[in-house]
Amino acid sequence: MNVLHLDTNHPLLLEQLAALGFNNDTDYTSSKEEVEAKIKDYDGLIIRSRIKIDAQFLRAATNLKFIGRVGAGLENIDMDVAKEQGIKLYNAPEGNRNAVGEHSLGMLLSLFNHLNKADKEVRGGLWQREENRGLELEGKTVGIIGYGNMGKAFSKKLKGFDVDVLCYDIVGGVGDENARQVGILEFKKRVDVVSIHTPQTPETLGMINKEFIDSFDRPFWFINTARGKSVVTEDLVAALKSGKVLGAGLDVLEYEKSSFENLFTDEMPAAMNYLIEADNVLLTPHVAGWTIESKEKLAQTIVDKIKADFS
Repeated sequence: MNVLHLDTNHPLLLEQLAALGFNNDTDYTSSKEEVEAKIKDYDGLIIRSRIKIDAQFLRAATNLKFIGRVGAGLENIDMDVAKEQGIKLYNAPEGNRNAVGEHSLGMLLSLFNHLNKADKEVRGGLWQREENRGLELEGKTVGIIGYGNMGKAFSKKLKGFDVDVLCYDIVGGVGDENARQVGILEFKKRVDVVSIHTPQTPETLGMINKEFIDSFDRPFWFINTARGKSVVTEDLVAALKSGKVLGAGLDVLEYEKSSFENLFTDEMPAAMNYLIEADNVLLTPHVAGWTIESKEKLAQTIVDKIKADFS
């Protein structure tokens, strides 16, 4: 079987697939149109996010048997058409869930203790102790929206803290020893922190909006290591200004390009400029699941799933 790799990944992916008898080709620079012209020659495709695998692309892939996405989400693939054509889809949320859990916790602790703000001040010669008095996690209620691989990893990291962890998910029966599953009304009534860990779907696009934020009983802290387009940034900024959202840790942004490799590069929206300047906002460039260890785990997960079906 011939496999085409469109993005660089951990070398074990190429090495182990070759050991299983696959023929590997790499193409990290060609355009979507150029890849589309030759995809009929391949049985397998390994991607991250560089090229969108839409219906036109899939219909040109007449011999394609599987697509492995070295990441958690599959939103850059037309899954309905892939299913129609009998193409198996593999992703690897197991591979970077621990990294996402640790990053989420790091963001929360940094926000509670003003670490990014205090660091900049000290570097600038300011020594402001009272202004940087922090909060403790003990006694708080942390709410997790989306209790799959990523949500469970975050709740596991919280286990060593004296916090109450609640989870909300459209799927029932997902709560465990680390988080109690509740309905959305109880969730909105009790939480001090909201962390989202949902995939990008039609239902989650723009779900964190003014109506959603205003429906919480009290102000809360907000963490997003999931997908940027789940948040209406203008509404989040309005809530930050009003105090309904006390602070935000954002690893993903509405203005990211679909490849996740670049930020919105034209004139920056006013809402984004506010986030950049705000002391109670922490921003990172979509790296929550982007660790040395997760690079290897993601690749290994994809290899293992392909091996289970094709060897």
